[in-house]
Amino acid sequence: MPTASGCGVAFLLDVGASRADDGGVVPDRETCLAAVASRDARFDGTFFTGVTSTGIYCRPSCPARTPAARNITFHASAASAQAAGLRACKRCRPDAVPGSPEWDVRADTTARAMRLIGDGVVDREGVEGLASRLGYSVRQTQRLTLAEVGAAPLALARAQRAHTACVLLQTTDLSLAEVAFAAGFGSIRSFNATIREVYAATPTALRGQRRSVEPSAAGAARWRSGRAPRVLEISLRLTFRRPFEPGNVFGHLAATAVPGVEEWRDGAYRRTLRLPYGPGFVALAPRPGHIAATVHLTDPRDLTPAIGRCRRLLDLDADPVAVDAALAADPALAPLVASVPGRRVPRTVDPDEFALRAVLGQQVSTAAARTYAARLVEHHGDRVSDPVGGLTHLFPRPAALVDPEPSALAMPASRVRTLTTLARALASGEVDLSPGADRDAARAALRALPGIGPWTVELVAQRSLGDPDAFPATDLGVKKACAVLGIGHPEDHARRWRPWRAYATQHLWAVLDHPINHLPQEDT
Repeated sequence: MPTASGCGVAFLLDVGASRADDGGVVPDRETCLAAVASRDARFDGTFFTGVTSTGIYCRPSCPARTPAARNITFHASAASAQAAGLRACKRCRPDAVPGSPEWDVRADTTARAMRLIGDGVVDREGVEGLASRLGYSVRQTQRLTLAEVGAAPLALARAQRAHTACVLLQTTDLSLAEVAFAAGFGSIRSFNATIREVYAATPTALRGQRRSVEPSAAGAARWRSGRAPRVLEISLRLTFRRPFEPGNVFGHLAATAVPGVEEWRDGAYRRTLRLPYGPGFVALAPRPGHIAATVHLTDPRDLTPAIGRCRRLLDLDADPVAVDAALAADPALAPLVASVPGRRVPRTVDPDEFALRAVLGQQVSTAAARTYAARLVEHHGDRVSDPVGGLTHLFPRPAALVDPEPSALAMPASRVRTLTTLARALASGEVDLSPGADRDAARAALRALPGIGPWTVELVAQRSLGDPDAFPATDLGVKKACAVLGIGHPEDHARRWRPWRAYATQHLWAVLDHPINHLPQEDT
């Protein structure tokens, strides 16, 4: 865990780091004990508390009576707590906490591995596939995750499958076989064995506990028939660390929505999803204390990556207290942070898609960028059948835009060349923007392409790569906001905002009157 120069809760409290009882890295024991004693929810997801006298593990904010310090062990991940023979607490549901903010912030190999595991790569490609994407051997990959989070990749993926299965068991009426399949298990036998080991209960017994499930985990599921293909509808609540300001995130997504791919309908942002096993749809709506998510899947195995990508889109695993404390140290930003705390960075469910859209948006208005994108979607996007709304297409794959139809490219020739060059680089793997991408390498590869300048590189780094320190210093909105705030030489001044310049950008844009800063008032 980084200290004050790093990220997350440790950045806020300037605590040290130590080895957890599982060998992973957590805040020092004194800090962990203090967090447990005060039930500090800011640490939920940063570490987990094992109670040796009861054989359970909890989140730090568990409302149960605080156990004696001699009976407490600390674990860097739910997977490592499970590997120690501990079962999840039924009262605080530690497996349902937001993810650690470290894995979105950090750019090292372990963070890249955790992002890939969260996207379901181990379930689809095995540890060998994960290691190959990282450029490491299987042994090196296992050593890295064991050292940082106290668990090997298979155990981390298994814990993720167990949590997904538990949510489905306790919040839906899907059959046990459908739950096992949707959660990513390869067989009913492994599903039953894992649930017994992690929760000390059978799947049937877990389903019987649904009345005791806390409201933040409530959901529903059903198969929608009468359309081809048949889709599975699942409604869930996505948690986050408070405070959470939805205005700029949902405002940005709605204001830049590409017709056919995205829409604002009935108070929710909806869009199509290109998932590993087939197309999907999601509706996301801000609610007090959670995000209401309704996902439609053509293949249940896509549930975990769909939810992970939605969390990433809305930046739900961020640590807003740490970010706001750092930015508020600058007198120029302090009033903005105090008036609207908890701003997030709108990201993307498809890194390649956003990079292509960033090129379309070079030196044009938001409306013009939407028009350009809509033409490409109509000519080259894959058609889909929306079960409830007006979505019609998936955004085109990069390979489809290497040699696009001229009628779809009513834009300057120089931008057409940039778009097709980027599409070719993405399709060939020359530019990698995936969750496991090396951010420095991706930036360098983007800069090497003709027509890709600093503005585009920083926007792609901010939204596709999830870099919390990406800063589009040449952006017109940033320049105007800095002028309003009396900030001279924005790029120099912004050094004091590191490593949170992407979040500072959201506060700067909010100085201006633009639809991206507000929740839509009506359907668009």
